[in-house]
Amino acid sequence: MKLNELSPAAGATRAPYRKGRGAGSGNGKTAGKGHKGQNARSGGGVRPGFEGGQIPLYRRLPKRGFKNRFATVYSIVNVADIDAKFNDGDIVDLASLKAAGLVKKENDGLKVLGQGEITKKLTVKADKYSESAKAKIEAAGGTAEVI
Repeated sequence: MKLNELSPAAGATRAPYRKGRGAGSGNGKTAGKGHKGQNARSGGGVRPGFEGGQIPLYRRLPKRGFKNRFATVYSIVNVADIDAKFNDGDIVDLASLKAAGLVKKENDGLKVLGQGEITKKLTVKADKYSESAKAKIEAAGGTAEVI
């Protein structure tokens, strides 16, 4: 058997759909486009969002504020969550937080916030810390490393 001798099983394939051709397809002549008009023409139709000259929805709705596309977005975790999921002496970083299910998306880095209490001695590696988070980690005997 050669590659050029392979063919699908009988009845497994159908003839390609040929729009605009006769032969009983029911889609010959105008090919489902009706008679004349902008949508029947070659390259015809209107752009997405066009509403026939009426002010389109994207122009009717008010625009407010500014969204900086280049802003740094951190994945956020609180010290209480870290304390609940990790054991004494563990190293906590973005990969281990993702594995533990505390962080869903890695984003541009990790920021640790100080909500709650921490009792375990942990080595935390993050891009940023709030002042209270850093103080709580160090007070528990752990280290807060900036990466």
